[in-house]
Amino acid sequence: MENSSSRTQFIKRLVEFADRYNITVKLAYYPPYHSKYNPIERVWGVYENHICGDIMDSVETTIRFAESMTYNGKSPIVNLTKKLYETGVKVGKKAMEKYNEFVERMPSLKKWFLTISPGYFG
Repeated sequence: MENSSSRTQFIKRLVEFADRYNITVKLAYYPPYHSKYNPIERVWGVYENHICGDIMDSVETTIRFAESMTYNGKSPIVNLTKKLYETGVKVGKKAMEKYNEFVERMPSLKKWFLTISPGYFG
């Protein structure tokens, strides 16, 4: 499942991030298929209306349209990322045990709400 806290590589990186910057991270996921609660879905709707059926046949065209749209009176900051991210990368169960020591899950919403505290390296 891509939209939950069971993604080990992501949780590992968040634990390391929280520790590195000495901050507490509270992470709340939207349950799957509840896009009406997800603000980015509204932005995609504005973008679809903005392109008005034009064909996004190149990266340059897509970037140009994205840069020229507005949402709530603001233009987005658009950056092209060329880095390839591997899918399916996981942290093993044994390694995750140490990371999970810094993850507190809300009992009634274990997959959907968690708090990550610093202290992994300290």
